[in-house]
Amino acid sequence: MLALVAAFLLAAAAQPAVARAPAPVTVEMAPQRVSPRVWYVQGDTDMVSLRNQGFNSNAGFVVTDEGVVVFDALGTPALGAALLARIRAITDRPVRRVVVSHYHADHFYGLQAFKEAGAEVWAHARVRDYLAGEAPRLRLEERRESLAPWVTDDARIVAPDRYVEGDTSFRFGGLTFRLYAAGPAHTPEDLMMLVEEEGVLFAGDLIFAGRVPFVGDADTRGWLAALDALAAQGPSIVVTGHGPASTDARRDLALTRDYLRFLRRRMGEAVEELLDFDEAYARVDWSRFAGLPAFEAANRRNAYNVYLMMQREALGGR
Repeated sequence: MLALVAAFLLAAAAQPAVARAPAPVTVEMAPQRVSPRVWYVQGDTDMVSLRNQGFNSNAGFVVTDEGVVVFDALGTPALGAALLARIRAITDRPVRRVVVSHYHADHFYGLQAFKEAGAEVWAHARVRDYLAGEAPRLRLEERRESLAPWVTDDARIVAPDRYVEGDTSFRFGGLTFRLYAAGPAHTPEDLMMLVEEEGVLFAGDLIFAGRVPFVGDADTRGWLAALDALAAQGPSIVVTGHGPASTDARRDLALTRDYLRFLRRRMGEAVEELLDFDEAYARVDWSRFAGLPAFEAANRRNAYNVYLMMQREALGGR
């Protein structure tokens, strides 16, 4: 009898842990090879949702002689685990390092799986400012609600092991990796990664291919300058933060660049004319972008944030 009671108590104690475990993802995640040693997975073109199980961003990985370097970790712990499984199906070499483009939830919540596998996480030093505030806790609470059962109570914010202060490079497994500090742009902490010998640049969310960008509280003036610098580098292949990889960087960054320019021009005109935001938004012809994925979800908020930025710039601020 005592043995039965003990077994029952052990099972009861174990039950919450089982309940908290994230559900495995069922969305398709097929690695695409863009060069001999570089792969990426492409998320859905729409906003994060239960339909896409949080898989709406891209991540990539580089298979070297000494191990794997990953760029971004996707938007849930379950997606991170799925990405790790896809990597292991291609190579048995360990994942040594994960470079994070920026700390938006859709790009780094999958870090848990890679930390548990022994990988070192690198990100820009400005991530410290994000981690010091309330935003990480609030976003995690929101994702536990909106993306259950793929984000659970066991989900946690994984801080970097190494903070990158500016442009830097490292050699690993016979390849040269160059990290470019592109922010403040889409975020203050934007990092890009060039795999020099492969001619592949991971651009993070500096480029949104085939959908309306998410602006948030971005520095759009800095973002446009970063896009000009990216185009000047002339990489053979660019893996974007959202949408398909590009083999023509100058052409394929045009959507993001033109959208940002359009927002700044129209909202700047509204600020000059002292229009309130609702009137300014209503009078803009959005037809050029209205048919793109994520327009309905993102465009009004994007326009409002740019409207506020143009007001600050008019007053002499950033």
